[in-house]
Amino acid sequence: MIVKAFDKWDTANIKIEDPGLINYINLEPKIVPRSHGRYAGNRFHKSKIFIVERLINRLMVSGHKAKKHTRSSGHNSGKVQKTYEMVEKAFDLIETRTKKNPVEVFAKAVEKAAPREEIVTIEYGGARYPKAVECSPQRRVDVVLKLMVQGIYQKSFNTKKSAVEALADEIINAYNMSQNSAAIQKKLELERQADSSR
Repeated sequence: MIVKAFDKWDTANIKIEDPGLINYINLEPKIVPRSHGRYAGNRFHKSKIFIVERLINRLMVSGHKAKKHTRSSGHNSGKVQKTYEMVEKAFDLIETRTKKNPVEVFAKAVEKAAPREEIVTIEYGGARYPKAVECSPQRRVDVVLKLMVQGIYQKSFNTKKSAVEALADEIINAYNMSQNSAAIQKKLELERQADSSR
């Protein structure tokens, strides 16, 4: 018997092309992507979790963007079933729009939107300077999931657009390397800053 994600989509033929991310985007499917914190607290073990489950977990704890606490506080109820249904509906929407396997579209979107470089601030003689640093593979996946989720909350908060539509749009835009994706926008901005601070 072939196990499929959500019992709908096969992940056997999905290939991650970025050699740095192959071991960090887990595509081993689960009918119900929920490991109940089996790997919580273990430093590198989160990479063993199915990438769709990591999205669901991130949607439940999005964190706030800058000082805008209202855009996340109160909306992250921790109801797994609600988030699970939201992701499944968004994947159905992606399949309708792109005519492709939505798990593959999501995995490719994560791969394309993951930033390669970041900025750190170093203090030297009382002055602070920005310095470009390479991003580790595990952090690349963490950062892209955070940026995607914060972009989704930003676009669906206080607007007519539902969270399901915002999630589907964000994933499709990231897959197409479109500037409309919050994750792609931030990635390009980070890499531009890193480039200028070398």
